[in-house]
Amino acid sequence: MELKSFAQMKEQLHLRAPCTAVVAAAHDAHTLQGVFCAADEGLITPILVGEREKIIEIVSGMNRPLEELQIVSARGEEACAQQAVELIRGGQGDILVKGLLQTFALLRAVVNRESGIRRKGLLSHLAILEVPAYHKLLFVTDGGMVIAPDLEQKKEILGNAVEFCRFLGYEAPKAAALCMTEVEHPTMPETSDAAQLKRWGMAGVFGPCVVEGPISFDLATDRQSARVKGYQSPVSGDADILLVPSVTAGNLMVKALYGMAGASMAGVVLGAAVPVTVNSRGASPEEKYASILFCAAMAAQHDVGGG
Repeated sequence: MELKSFAQMKEQLHLRAPCTAVVAAAHDAHTLQGVFCAADEGLITPILVGEREKIIEIVSGMNRPLEELQIVSARGEEACAQQAVELIRGGQGDILVKGLLQTFALLRAVVNRESGIRRKGLLSHLAILEVPAYHKLLFVTDGGMVIAPDLEQKKEILGNAVEFCRFLGYEAPKAAALCMTEVEHPTMPETSDAAQLKRWGMAGVFGPCVVEGPISFDLATDRQSARVKGYQSPVSGDADILLVPSVTAGNLMVKALYGMAGASMAGVVLGAAVPVTVNSRGASPEEKYASILFCAAMAAQHDVGGG
């Protein structure tokens, strides 16, 4: 199965019971708008961690019933992050949602060796994009966390993305290890990394999936370009996952697609015990809602038997 839109993902989630979303530093109007939108659609049941008075003030301005809210008081970024993570550790939440606090403050609580919710592997960021000019969703990684990944880190980043797609129902995700060129070049180490990732994919290291690389962006996303260049691969013009060579490349790509190309975007952090949203504090309610949507999808699949 491949997803063509955010709406398709939402339709699938309506068939499942809502998961519990723990919202860290929930005293923020944009965050609460996204959270309540997901709650009203039956996707999540929220637990709001943050400054109680501010949360009540914001919610009152939205004309929502206060008696339905579950609020856990906490003041300051560190306290909000720690309290939210503690609730997750205690089995009271299925996903972690970032509110009005800095990303590093939340992730510092997530990765704490004694009190965090980090798994053994690498944490990585995944952007999910609905691009008008593309025929299905694109999953771009890592444009937000791992600055200059080496080969082993790319292996983990790709593994996280493939696992996420599999949670969403993809039987064999198609992954493109992006480079400037589609041939190995001695002065471009990322091309050698991409070739090795392809070999690992063929050997079954990532489970059921197809990994291509090195491959350029146009060949990965444009069938006509692949035909003109005589490039043959199941991934060409039909990639699901775009593995970028550096955080800069990924960040620029995502912002270009999200900005000038008019894409809709969601973003999640993978590698923790539960999926985590880490949208910018200035992100729109729509973007925050979309990120919650995909985290809820992963949590729902996990409950059904995803691991």
